[in-house]
Amino acid sequence: MDAVLDDLEAESAVVREMVAGLDDAGVGAATPAPGWSIRDQLTHLAYFDEAATLAVVDPESFRTRAAGHLELGPGFPDRIAEEHATLGADAVRDWFAGARTALVRTFRGVEPKARLPWYGPEMSALSSVTARLMETWAHGQDVADALGVFREPTDRLRHVAHLGVQTFGFTFRNNGREVPTAPVRVELVAPSGATWTWGPDDATDRVTGSALGFCLVATQRRHVDDTDVAVTGPVAAEWVAIAQTFANTPGPGRAPGAVAAAFPAPTRTLTGGPA
Repeated sequence: MDAVLDDLEAESAVVREMVAGLDDAGVGAATPAPGWSIRDQLTHLAYFDEAATLAVVDPESFRTRAAGHLELGPGFPDRIAEEHATLGADAVRDWFAGARTALVRTFRGVEPKARLPWYGPEMSALSSVTARLMETWAHGQDVADALGVFREPTDRLRHVAHLGVQTFGFTFRNNGREVPTAPVRVELVAPSGATWTWGPDDATDRVTGSALGFCLVATQRRHVDDTDVAVTGPVAAEWVAIAQTFANTPGPGRAPGAVAAAFPAPTRTLTGGPA
């Protein structure tokens, strides 16, 4: 648990560095997520950090609040963004930093296998932290795209990639499709140069490429055609077209070339810190 929390803190530091110098107008800048500003990305992370912390310290209160949100339908994250759309840059940064600090402090003392409520099925505490890291990296990508920043990849991407593979069945069920029985082999080149693999090595269906490319696709931050990910076989192709690491209804993904067409190429590189 501590290792994942350490990685979450490192990923959080990258986000804080990206937005450190933004003024109120800056946090209002558009991101590739339709209708969402940098402010919305940060308040989304802060809000659900607080929700995850509440799930630990007061599960019943969390369940009550979650039920109210779910009644609003799949668009409730947009409602949350709207409710905080007038926050200034300093308030947004303070909220994100404070919520993240509280979450990390709370989860340091939790048994990794402890079951926690969430929006849908319960999950383990370790899975909850992993999901927060994935969300931080994914929403951080939207912020990076808006600001013309390239974040140097680190092996922290293994958490995101693993979640991408683990949500194979969820992705099909979430789209109302039968989960294929044919296995898929996933082979990714890590930022460190290591090779990460999932699935049987003799599987006909295969997904290969860089860990960065796969994570961009699985979190729906890039269309597969805009990455170095190669897909072989009908099951792998169907999966990659709808891959989704995050909860909620099926996301629309990104059209080929959409980010490059609407946002400037990166002019600034941020190191990711320790892998």
